[in-house]
Amino acid sequence: MEKKVPTNTITRDTKYLAEPTGNIYETCVILSKRANQIALAEKKELAKKLEEYRTEHDTMDEVFENKDQIDLSKTFERRPKPDLVAISEFEEGELYYRVAEKDEEK
Repeated sequence: MEKKVPTNTITRDTKYLAEPTGNIYETCVILSKRANQIALAEKKELAKKLEEYRTEHDTMDEVFENKDQIDLSKTFERRPKPDLVAISEFEEGELYYRVAEKDEEK
């Protein structure tokens, strides 16, 4: 079951986004890394599905006229953007992250 993530930008209070980490910059790094993971996964999924429509003898006309391929691409375009999904996961407490410990000089 896919959760409901808004497809448009929402104004958020940075104070609340920074609460879990204590630092808005750390929160931004976490969200950025998660958004990149989501984008990469979606890119791989789309490439795999588009591979089904690929033939060895594609001409430029066939590529532009393949309705199923166009519909598939539009479906992916309508999905929420990776950064919005990452923010939603962060707000729901669904992200696992850890802070690397600094080496102490002895």
